[in-house]
Amino acid sequence: MIFDVMTLFPEMIDYCMHESVIGRAVKKGIITVNCFNIRDYSTDRHRHVDDYPYGGGAGMVMQPGPIYDCYADIMAGKETKPRVVYLTPQGRIFDQPLANELAREEEIIFLCGHYEGVDERILEEIVTDNVSIGDYVLTGGEMPAMIMIDAIARQVEGVLGSSESAANDSFQDGLLEYPQYTRPEEFHGMRVPDVLLSGHHGNIDLWRRRQSLKRTLERRPDLLEKVRQSGGLSAEDREFLASLQEEAPGSGQ
Repeated sequence: MIFDVMTLFPEMIDYCMHESVIGRAVKKGIITVNCFNIRDYSTDRHRHVDDYPYGGGAGMVMQPGPIYDCYADIMAGKETKPRVVYLTPQGRIFDQPLANELAREEEIIFLCGHYEGVDERILEEIVTDNVSIGDYVLTGGEMPAMIMIDAIARQVEGVLGSSESAANDSFQDGLLEYPQYTRPEEFHGMRVPDVLLSGHHGNIDLWRRRQSLKRTLERRPDLLEKVRQSGGLSAEDREFLASLQEEAPGSGQ
């Protein structure tokens, strides 16, 4: 899978995308991360890529010309147009279903904005997806792009060491992941749950499912409600959740 990033700070992307799991996937050739410096396409001798906004106002706006020329360079020789993601607080919230959807693409182009934003005309011409990583404002689009690349790349076959790793992540089935433990069996007086030492895979799977339900109920009841409405809870799940709610303080029991 190929990720192309149009940015003013390619060093940020290069450094982070060549470390850890993603870095190993790059070295193996499973994914490719290409950075394109938008300043390289400036026609200004000072390599300016921004100007004052028409109509007045604070800050500067990224010009359409350098961005378009950068995009045209990426597109040279391509027969099909990849999806172009613009990182913006005004976009669709990035979540696991969108990460899974984008992981099915062969190539994705990211446009990282800065200053007060990007000239609207270039957004209308080349962008296919406006995406936000949350309801807050950042200095630029580089960190959101890296977050998205990491989340998307995890779904690409061969990136993770175990084929089950991504499937068991939080949010894959709409729920938070169950607690994890490793050696030693006892740490500061706290023991690993006996069921995880039993070797009984059926009991372990049941324990993990219930812990996932319990954790989601306690920490993200909004997620649990979405799973409930989508029909993602079995009769056994609903019975277990009902028992937790009966035991909760203030339940009247």
